[in-house]
Amino acid sequence: MKQSKLNRAFLILLLAFGVFLAGSYALIYTIKPDNTHSRANQVPMAAPTGGDFRLTSANGDVALSDFKGQVVFVYFGYTFCPDICPTNLAQVSLAYRQLSDEQKQTLQILFISVDPERDTPERLQEYVNYFDADMIGLTGSKPQIDEIGQRYGVVYQKVEGDKQNYAVDHSAFTYVIAPNGELKEQLPHASDPQQFIDALNRYSL
Repeated sequence: MKQSKLNRAFLILLLAFGVFLAGSYALIYTIKPDNTHSRANQVPMAAPTGGDFRLTSANGDVALSDFKGQVVFVYFGYTFCPDICPTNLAQVSLAYRQLSDEQKQTLQILFISVDPERDTPERLQEYVNYFDADMIGLTGSKPQIDEIGQRYGVVYQKVEGDKQNYAVDHSAFTYVIAPNGELKEQLPHASDPQQFIDALNRYSL
């Protein structure tokens, strides 16, 4: 009888210890950073300052200052992006199509490539035309993109692969520029159309 009670106590103790280990593992697993996750929603490390820039489109050079008097939405991505970019641009496009003709005149949308190796001006324009939002695709040299990206707090990094088939992890904010050229806010990934419309209305003259 005594041995039976000891065995039962030992089993209960062993079970309790097992539960403790499982709980500890679950907690550690939950809070452990996932280093393999896309950087699409990573918050920029430095406060973005924004500012003017000049890049190349299919129709020649384009500067942010060309759109003085308009609200500008700026998105950094690339045409080979499998999901993050199409999702964001589709939402922007839905918002744009809800605007009146007068409202459309107050907005310009710019798509800046973080993959200048593959994204030519012509490819970029063909890509943004799919979204039917009067969007302009822009690219430049890697040093140009890096410098602009740093000022806007953009995070991106090429994922190793072969020369033509690789991905680029990148942040997924839409930068809202006021008509005076000042960076006002960053809309997060997967903002819905109404959030874009509200941002336009906040800063339109």
